Amino acid sequence: MRDTAMNPQSDMDCNEHFLSKPQPVCARQAMNSVARSLIYFLLAGADAALPGSPKAGVPVPVRDLAWIRPSGDKRHFVRDGTNERFVAWGFNYDRDDAGRLLEDYWTDEWDTVAQDFREMKAFGANVVRVHLQLACFMKSSEEADEKNLARLSKLVQLAEQTGLYLDVTGLGCYRKEDVPAWYDALKESARWEVQARFWRAVAAVCKDSPAIFCYDLMNEPVASGDRKGDWLPGEPLDGKYYAQRLTTDMHGRNEKEIARAWIAKLAAAIRSVDARHLLTVGVIPWEQVFKGAKPVFYAPDVCASLDFVSVHLYPKEGKLEDDLSVLKVYDIGKPLVLEEIFPLSASSATTEAFMERSQAHADGWMSFYWGKTPEEYEKQQGVKAGLIGSWLRRFNGMAARFAVKP
Repeated sequence: MRDTAMNPQSDMDCNEHFLSKPQPVCARQAMNSVARSLIYFLLAGADAALPGSPKAGVPVPVRDLAWIRPSGDKRHFVRDGTNERFVAWGFNYDRDDAGRLLEDYWTDEWDTVAQDFREMKAFGANVVRVHLQLACFMKSSEEADEKNLARLSKLVQLAEQTGLYLDVTGLGCYRKEDVPAWYDALKESARWEVQARFWRAVAAVCKDSPAIFCYDLMNEPVASGDRKGDWLPGEPLDGKYYAQRLTTDMHGRNEKEIARAWIAKLAAAIRSVDARHLLTVGVIPWEQVFKGAKPVFYAPDVCASLDFVSVHLYPKEGKLEDDLSVLKVYDIGKPLVLEEIFPLSASSATTEAFMERSQAHADGWMSFYWGKTPEEYEKQQGVKAGLIGSWLRRFNGMAARFAVKP
């Protein structure tokens, strides 16, 4: 391992190597002044007493899943029929510990997926976020992939049986080499048509299940850019592109106009099939990087079709008040979920402190689970395993304080 103690850029590069889901490229470049080592950060909080890991092999009692909807004042989530407040708490299940995407192994290793769901449930989760890749669900611009839609149906049934809700995030193009050439060649309007077909097909599978928490239209969309043909911005992170452009030619439009038209189109596609489940878009809070930046996807004249706000916010060490101010910008009168949070640029203790303070604004928190329990990480050698295992224990211990119910 390279010595990172004296070089801020090396710090950030080392963190990315360890955790493989860091800040997006633009944000990472803008944060080079954050000259702290992630290893130091997490270990700095490791002296605190942490709860033990739950026994993932022990069956967890499953309550009947109620449909989740916004409260009457639209500011929180409630369980339909009871008006009991619902706090989303769980994990991004975007890959396994080896870096494989879900569709890489859910056919041949279904037992692994089922066990992972049981482990997440045992860790107090009530929501699991899955990231569906477009190439796995669209065989052509017109034809959906029925085999993977059937596998998705099986995943929904697994969620019902395990007592977990699904945050279904779509349109992923995380591995550039997997993106079909026909899709890359499409102009904006034709590309959006394919995206609409994707969502109609997915919603048709999910529409009748109370286990669907929401549809997240796309992970970290970018509504700007005149780089013709460059749909995946920046450099890959651990070989994956987590952000995606909505257009490569602005045609004189501004970002809000593009975002509004795109959201309206995909929301209409889903609503033509499923009128009930919640809609959101997981975004990068650029205000954390560029002072004075304003939300695009959650601007008042853009987000009318979205039921709640999803932000991906990784706290920074020494910037607690600044980060809380950023979060407050997204408290717009809709439920707010921290759809991605992890001690990436701050210690585990600082990240926990941010989460505690964020309760004034947020209605949900999702970290990451990559298919290994803390005990399994502890059996491995190396700093990476120790850091992840320590955070999982800490995150598990926080659930009760956040009014989380199964």
